[in-house]
Amino acid sequence: MIFNSLTFLVFVAVFLPVYFNLKGRNRLIWALAGSYLFYGWWDWRFLSLIAISTMVDFYLGSKMHVEDDERKRKQLLLASMVLNLGLLGFFKYFGFFTDSFVAMLQNFGLNPSIHTLNIILPVGISFYTFQSMSYTIDIFRKKLTPEPDVLRFATFVAFWPQLVAGPIVRASDFLPQFRKDHNFEWNRFTSGIAQVLWGFFKKVAVADSLSPIIDQCFGEPNAFASIYLLIGVVFYSFQIYCDFSGYSDIAIGFARMLGFDFPHNFRTPYFSKGFSEFWRRWHISLSSWLRDYLYISLGGNRKGNVKTYRNLMLTMLLGGLWHGANWTFVFWGFLHGLYLMVERFWSKSFGAIMDFLRFPKALKLTINLLLVYFFTCFAWIFFRSPDFGTAMEVINGIAGLEGFNAVNIMNKFIVMKGVMLISFLLVVEISDLKWNWGEVVLRNPVFRVASFAVLLWMIAFFGTFGSNAFIYFQF
Repeated sequence: MIFNSLTFLVFVAVFLPVYFNLKGRNRLIWALAGSYLFYGWWDWRFLSLIAISTMVDFYLGSKMHVEDDERKRKQLLLASMVLNLGLLGFFKYFGFFTDSFVAMLQNFGLNPSIHTLNIILPVGISFYTFQSMSYTIDIFRKKLTPEPDVLRFATFVAFWPQLVAGPIVRASDFLPQFRKDHNFEWNRFTSGIAQVLWGFFKKVAVADSLSPIIDQCFGEPNAFASIYLLIGVVFYSFQIYCDFSGYSDIAIGFARMLGFDFPHNFRTPYFSKGFSEFWRRWHISLSSWLRDYLYISLGGNRKGNVKTYRNLMLTMLLGGLWHGANWTFVFWGFLHGLYLMVERFWSKSFGAIMDFLRFPKALKLTINLLLVYFFTCFAWIFFRSPDFGTAMEVINGIAGLEGFNAVNIMNKFIVMKGVMLISFLLVVEISDLKWNWGEVVLRNPVFRVASFAVLLWMIAFFGTFGSNAFIYFQF
C-alpha cells in the first residue's frame, strides 16, 4: 500500500477513528494488525520475513540481556546479525553478486552457465532490517534493556507510517513511546496534517511533475542537447529529495497524529557548506545509523588519519550498496567517501586560501554551497543511471556543451512548471529557517486554515496523480 493511492486514504479513514477509540493492548493489537495489512497489501507472503525477524530478535535480545558470558553474548549478537543480514543479502543481493561473479569469469575467457533465481525484492526490507538490528546491537552494548512485551516489540518493528521507507527509528527512542496510550490532541493532529500535506505536495506536485523530463534524459541521453540533460540532472536532485523527504514528512506527520514523535530525516541538505554537513542533513536516520553502528565500530577517527579515511570510505561504500544491488550505487557511495576524505584533508587549506584572498563571508558561503551542490549532482548521475554507460553518456552530453541554448529545451511547459515548483519549495524552506512554519501553524488557527487551503489547492492543481511509487521503495 502506498501513501499516494485511494486504497491508502480508505485505510486511514478506517484506521484512525478505531485507533483512538481503543486503549491498552487492544490499541496495540489494532496498530499491529493495521501495520501488517498495510505491508501485506503489496504481497502478503513477505509478512513472514517481518514476523521471523521480529520473533528472533525479541528472543535473542532477552537472552543476551541475562547472559553474563561475553563470548555467548557475542554469539547471540552474531546470530541476530546473520539472520537479518542473511535475509537482506539473499533477497536484495543474491542476483547481483551472482551476475557479478559470472561477469568476472567471462572476463577471464570462461563461459559459465549459471541461472540465477528470479527473486522479488521485499519492499522496505532494508529499513525494517536496520531498525530491528539496532535493538539487539544496543542491548549488546548495554545501552538498552530488552522489551518484555512481544506485542509491543512487534508493533515497534512493523509500525506502518515508517515501515516501508523510514525514517529508521531506533528502539531506544521509539519503544518507550508504546508504553502509554496517547490521547487524541487537536494541536498534534492538525500539525501532523500540515506535515502530511507538505509531504504530499513534495511527492505528487514536485517530484512526480519532474519525473517525465528525468526519465527522458536518463532513458536516451544521446537524443538530447546539453542544456536539456543539465536540466534533467538538476531536476533529479530535487526529484529524489522531494520524493524521499516527502515520504518522511508523511510518515512523521501520521506518527504525530497518532501520538508518536519521530526525528527529522531531512534538514535542507542542499544548503550544506560541506559534505560532512550534507550527511548530517540528508537521510539523517540512515547516516546516523551508519555512523553509530558501522563507522564508530570500525574505529571512527580515533586511530589516525589513514584509518579514519579507510573507515569513511568503507562506510560510504556500504551505504551505497545498501541503496541497491548495482555497481552504480557502490560508485555513488565511493564518490561520497572520496568527497568526505578530500574535505577532511583539504578543508582547512581551502578555507585558509579564501581567507588569504580576503573573500567576503557571503562569497565564501556561496562558493561552498555551490561546490557541494555541484559534486552532489555529479554523484546523483551515477545513482540514477541504470549502468555506467548511461552515466557517461549523460556526463559527456553535458560536458560537450552542444546546443546549449534555450531553443533546445524540449517540453518547455513541463520545464517551466518544474522551475516554478522548485522555486516555491526553496522559498518555503529558506523562510522556514527563520520563521519555523510548523510552530506558526500550531500557534495561529487562521494561518493553519490558510496553509491547509494553499497546500490542498497546489496539490490538486499541480499534482500528478498516477499512484507513482516512491523511489526509495526499491531500497
